[in-house]
Amino acid sequence: MILKGRAWKFGDNISTDHITPGRYFHLRSNIQELAKHVMEDADPDFMKKFKPGDFVVGGRNFGMGSSREHAPLALKVAGVSAVLAKSFARIFYRNAINVGLPVLIVDTDPIESGDELEVDLAKGIVRDLTKGIELKAKPLPDIMIKILQEGGLVEFVKKYGTFDV
Repeated sequence: MILKGRAWKFGDNISTDHITPGRYFHLRSNIQELAKHVMEDADPDFMKKFKPGDFVVGGRNFGMGSSREHAPLALKVAGVSAVLAKSFARIFYRNAINVGLPVLIVDTDPIESGDELEVDLAKGIVRDLTKGIELKAKPLPDIMIKILQEGGLVEFVKKYGTFDV
């Protein structure tokens, strides 16, 4: 899977409340509406600048906080093609894969907001086309690529019924 888009960079310890602010918790059953508010507490103008297909780029411990799967699902529904970060909170990482949102562990220091990126999830390569550099990420295992290709774990299980694919 090769993805292309612009980077929108955030710092360390971006919590699920930064991703989907708690004041919109009442929208959890309306994910389309909740998605209009992603990253609002980290950058109030994010959704004005963001275009579907762009990347959210974080530092360390991205997705910390609660175990709500609404955060990665809202990012996916908003059109985020993938989240790149130095590290992820474990439950966020797993929830992201489960809902079909690609996440990749990579040194994000060289990336700046607005950079054009090309990401190869299977090979674990992040190309910053703006800077002309290539970053090596931890590639996703084949099974995770297959889950993402199906749109998430539920769709994967519906189609295959097993992990022996």
